[in-house]
Amino acid sequence: MSAGLTRVERVQRDAPALQVARQLLGYLLESGKAQVGQKLPAERELVETFGVGRSSVREALKSLSLLGLLEIRQGDGTYVRNPSSDLLPQVIEWGLMLSDHKTAEMIEARLVIEVAVAEFAAARRTEEDLADLERHLRGMKDSVDSPQDWVEHDMQFHFAVARASHNGALADYLLRLRSLLGAWIKRNQETGGGNADKYEEHHAVYVAIRDQDATAAGVAMRRHINRVATRLDTSEATEASS
Repeated sequence: MSAGLTRVERVQRDAPALQVARQLLGYLLESGKAQVGQKLPAERELVETFGVGRSSVREALKSLSLLGLLEIRQGDGTYVRNPSSDLLPQVIEWGLMLSDHKTAEMIEARLVIEVAVAEFAAARRTEEDLADLERHLRGMKDSVDSPQDWVEHDMQFHFAVARASHNGALADYLLRLRSLLGAWIKRNQETGGGNADKYEEHHAVYVAIRDQDATAAGVAMRRHINRVATRLDTSEATEASS
C-alpha cells in the first residue's frame, strides 16, 4: 500500500463514498505522492484501508475517473492519469459534488439545464450564434481521429448553445460547470460508441436551432444527454463486472 494511503483515518459511515473520494483526491493532488501511470492498490485493499464497503470504494473511484484523475482499466486495475490542466483548478469542488450525488441525479440536472437552454436558443438565436455553432460542429467532424480536439469542440458546442439562449443566468450557470462538463465529455468520448453517432446527435440539435424549432431542439438535446447517460452506464457496468 502506498505510504500516502496507509495513514488515512477510517471514514465516517454517514457518507462513505464521499469521504473515500475526498481522501483519495487529497492524495492524488498532493505534490509528490502520486505519479502519473502509478497503479492504485487493489479494490479489496482499499476496502480494508478505508473501512468501507466495496460499493463505496467503486463509487469513489468512478467519480475520480469521471473527473479525469484516474483511469479504470478493465481486468487490470486503476491508474493515476494526467488530467488536462484546465480541469485542476475546480477539480476538488467537482470531485466532492460528484461523489455526493448519484450519476442519475447529475444526468437529471443536465437535462433540466441544457434542454431549456436548447429551447431558448432555438427561439432567440442570431446568425452570429449559428456561425459559432457551425464552427464547433465542423470542428467535431474534423476531429474524429483526435480525441482531445473532439472533446474541446464538443464542450464549446454546448457553451455556444448556452450563449445562443441569450439567457445570461442559464449561460453563466453552464459556464461555471466547465470542468464538470469537460470531464463528462471526455469520459463519454472514452466509452466509444462511434463518433459518427455522437456527431449526428449534435447535428440534430444544431438543425433544430437553425430552424428555430424550440420543441425539436429540446427533444434533440434530451435525446443526446440520454444517450450519453446510456454510454456511461454501459461503461460503468463493464468496469464493475471486471
